[in-house]
Amino acid sequence: MPVSPLAHTLLDRRGVLAQSATALGGMALAHLLQGDGLLASENDRTPIRPQIDPANPNNRRESHFPAKAKQVLMIFNAGACSHLDTFDYKPELIARHGEPMPGGEKLVTFQGAQGALTKSPWAFRPRGESGKMISDLVPRLGDLADDLCFIHSLTGKTNTHGPGENFMNTGFTLDGFPSVGAWTTYALGSENENLPAFVAIPDPRGAPQSSGNCWNPGFLPAAFQGTDFNATRPVRNLARPQAIQATTDVATRNFIGRLNRHHLERFPGDSELAARISSYELAARMQLSVPEVSDLSSEPKHVLQAYGADAVGDGTQQTKAGYARNCILARRLIEQGVRFVQLFNGAYQVGGEGTSNWDGHKILHQQYTVHGEIFDQPTAALLTDLKQRGLLQHTLVVWCTEFGRMPTFQAGANGRDHNPSGFTGWLAGAGVRAPFSYGATDDFGYKAVENVSTVYDFHATILHLLGLNHERLTYYHNGLERRLTDVHGDVIHDVLA
Repeated sequence: MPVSPLAHTLLDRRGVLAQSATALGGMALAHLLQGDGLLASENDRTPIRPQIDPANPNNRRESHFPAKAKQVLMIFNAGACSHLDTFDYKPELIARHGEPMPGGEKLVTFQGAQGALTKSPWAFRPRGESGKMISDLVPRLGDLADDLCFIHSLTGKTNTHGPGENFMNTGFTLDGFPSVGAWTTYALGSENENLPAFVAIPDPRGAPQSSGNCWNPGFLPAAFQGTDFNATRPVRNLARPQAIQATTDVATRNFIGRLNRHHLERFPGDSELAARISSYELAARMQLSVPEVSDLSSEPKHVLQAYGADAVGDGTQQTKAGYARNCILARRLIEQGVRFVQLFNGAYQVGGEGTSNWDGHKILHQQYTVHGEIFDQPTAALLTDLKQRGLLQHTLVVWCTEFGRMPTFQAGANGRDHNPSGFTGWLAGAGVRAPFSYGATDDFGYKAVENVSTVYDFHATILHLLGLNHERLTYYHNGLERRLTDVHGDVIHDVLA
């Protein structure tokens, strides 16, 4: 007698009981996970606010999901580095050099009317096995083209430097919002209890135009503010006075520690007191750890040479050596487990337009020749060093600037005006697809036209690589669940490995 096809799908009494028990167990587990806020779904927008121990605010915390990157090195070129003279190759701009930009005859941007389309003063050449076209302004970075993931379609919200720096670093054009480094350390804490979780390394020439806004904690707890110092300017007021012996200093710290613990026991639950004691104790530990990590005398001669830290000569070479030493400091901080390191190239200088940063309005060729010399070798050496030491396996490197530049030269000038309509950033390291190029500007590099991306998307992708959901990482402030990406942003999945 033939067997019915339904015979294989019907359950006997034992099967019904077994599957019913399994189903009930699964329903119970789902209910428990939902109650604890641990049941994820594609549309889940439940806020995730990290549980911060005020006495140890930088304790390591788990990510929302498995992370590709544990640390971030963010390199910021202050002054709006031109994509058209570095990483965004435009053959049509070369072919139509000297002609009016179609549709741009009456275009007025930040500093006035626009002149003709102007090709880059530097030739572009194919680099690496990928053949990526990169400018001769940054030849050593060009040699690393196969390690880089370019996003050529970034767009901003402002054409003014200060608000633009704010926007790239905090997700808002106004002052007073937490920086991406502050959000990262708020979420994840640090891997090293003796160093700050977030370090900002200003350019040897000074701070960017937005200065501390770039590493500000905003409305987040003050513990998540970036600590700013560089290879030539140590942390202020950190060194032990020469008149005090080291043994006396240690004994004093231990005695104060006992008094603080006794005082805290009298006021259990006082989070502000616990946080204040924690900040003093970190400062005490930094007296030993920061000088050690900042002391580059132990670096071999060949390392200093590779970075250009031994450069001697005029002001340009001195600045290059200073920036190179900052790059070595950044690598040492990453080695020590600092969660977020922000490295600045270029500084704001009143009355010195373009001479100390990438703001190339009037004499772009002369200015960028200087900036490229300072930036290229040390940055390329930093990436190479991180890779050779195995640090790129868990470190995300981010390169960015506040906005791009126009494909035209300004009327009556020999430089490019501000342009937030299309510009380039790149990523390297943990979790990043490379070599890869994502998005594109139009034929002249004026506007993003393919896979148009926002700074919100850029930030969402950085957080995603750290194992953080940008829509759920929040902080309750003034009646709102605030987040780095405001109410915007999508992860750029195409750039993920």
